[in-house]
Amino acid sequence: MITNEHIEQFIEQAHRYGDAKLMLCSSGNLSWRIGDEALISGTGSWVPTLYKEKVSICNIASGTPTNGVKPSMESTFHLGILRERPDVNVVLHFQSEYATAISCMKNKPTNFNVTAEIPCHVGSEIPVIPYYRPGSPELAKAVVDAMLEHNSVLLTNHGQVVCGKDFDQVYERATFFEMACRIIVQSGGDYSVLTPAEIEDLEIYVLGKKTK
Repeated sequence: MITNEHIEQFIEQAHRYGDAKLMLCSSGNLSWRIGDEALISGTGSWVPTLYKEKVSICNIASGTPTNGVKPSMESTFHLGILRERPDVNVVLHFQSEYATAISCMKNKPTNFNVTAEIPCHVGSEIPVIPYYRPGSPELAKAVVDAMLEHNSVLLTNHGQVVCGKDFDQVYERATFFEMACRIIVQSGGDYSVLTPAEIEDLEIYVLGKKTK
């Protein structure tokens, strides 16, 4: 059962992501699984200054809002990820400065593994999804399909999506995603990446973690 304390915690985390400059104004949206329901930032809301009246409570299975607040236009892929990934409790769509710049490049990177944090936390492979209209069924399907086997995706000319088990893991993934893109942009394209052998070594020896 969702309580006022859950809503207050959700708002606190939304503001945390905004303070980290992961989104501006009304860009981006956030969801959090609680049992069979999810809290989702409401349509037209500003995540960095989200308030209670703009938090939607949705049934995950049906997508139906139960508190009269219409969820974000991107709620379709939020709920789709939560349905398909029982290990995921939080989904964040954000538009940070450098990662969004990368999403608008004609020749986008195919390898983001510039530091050890990327394969260990963000993912050794980051799918790049073609441009689809925000809120469209095509975008939702593409994001959900990509997130079946990955935890982070780049949306062409749009932004990024990361998911995770909790708010801290999602914050970590989004922050390191942005860091990698900042390194790539500031390098002017002259950067090195970890080799497959180096990534495998990290997967074995860094907390025994296997990345998707």
